[in-house]
Amino acid sequence: MALLAAAARRHHLHLRLLHPRCLTTTSPSPSPPSPDPDPSIPEPSPLRAPPDEQFAAWVTRLRPGFTAPDLAAAISAEPDPDLALALFRWAALRPGFRHAPESYFAALRAASTGRRPAAAEALVHDVFAGACTPDLRLFNACLRFCCDRRSLFPLAFDMFNKMRAMPAAAGCRPDVETYTLLLSAVVRRVRRPPASMVYLHAVRSLSRQMKASGVVPDTFLLNLIIKAYARCVEVDDALKVFREMPLYGCEPNEFTYGYIVKAMFQKGWTDKGMVYFAEMREKGFVPSGGVYMIAVSALALEWRFEESRKVLLDMLDCKRKPDMITYRTLLEEMCRAGQTEQAFEALEELKGRKRGPLDQRMYSELLDGLHWISQPHKDSRAVHDRGSDDSK
Repeated sequence: MALLAAAARRHHLHLRLLHPRCLTTTSPSPSPPSPDPDPSIPEPSPLRAPPDEQFAAWVTRLRPGFTAPDLAAAISAEPDPDLALALFRWAALRPGFRHAPESYFAALRAASTGRRPAAAEALVHDVFAGACTPDLRLFNACLRFCCDRRSLFPLAFDMFNKMRAMPAAAGCRPDVETYTLLLSAVVRRVRRPPASMVYLHAVRSLSRQMKASGVVPDTFLLNLIIKAYARCVEVDDALKVFREMPLYGCEPNEFTYGYIVKAMFQKGWTDKGMVYFAEMREKGFVPSGGVYMIAVSALALEWRFEESRKVLLDMLDCKRKPDMITYRTLLEEMCRAGQTEQAFEALEELKGRKRGPLDQRMYSELLDGLHWISQPHKDSRAVHDRGSDDSK
């Protein structure tokens, strides 16, 4: 009985949050006392009906004995979120009426799109507590709201565990959309190792649970898993998922290849990265600017200038614009390798191209950099010698 009383108090508190007076977007401020109206001046007619009249108009539209789908349609048709949530609260107080997943889904959508986070969070807690019958679409909507807010991220996994614990006959087991929402929220937090290893464990756990439950992923979901592994430079795990894609009837796209190629170059596997890069181009996929730039820089740092130059020209032909660091890496490494004349010729070729030519500012900076690096620097050696003498 104590548990039932506590649940009743929580439900009453959530209903209070849905009251129109609690759903204002601005904090109440004391208004100065208005002067006495002049009886000779007529009051202007209001341009907008008061909220009470709008609410009464909507109540009269709902016929007696309305059902939850009728209420959901009324809530969805109302653009004012406060009025829509007031209808939801009013229906909950009607004798003999109980909200269904359709009405909860419509109210949650009205609260989330209408920027009423307190009311939306109260609805999510009601659904999690079992205020209505289980519904997969409603659970996914609650997960989407929780995944968009950092403070509700633990609640999203609590709801996910509740969905997994439900019997199969309920039809509320996690599906592709459920795993996509959770993995998208986790991958957004995966940046660079070693801090990202904490979230990588969650990615591995969700991947194993997805396989164990028999959910068939799509290309977007598999790309999320590959992206998480690639950001942590776990190339072997990313390649394992890549090779499993045909088993699920999925074909890799430009994002799949882009994540793998970029991770290979970051790990130092330049030869393997070029193999997948060539396979990507043979299939007609156009890499992103980041993949192109890391390929050009990785090849230039290994003094494979001809391959780096071809990748750079292909990048310009595909209307991808390199940054200053990519140009400087290629040209300055050529100078360090003793190919100073070839570096100046490459710079002039890049300036005279019809597709993706260099602008004057970038050309001047690159030209000054080549002149500086191609000249012998005696000062640096003198400083080194003085330091070695002092050390003796």
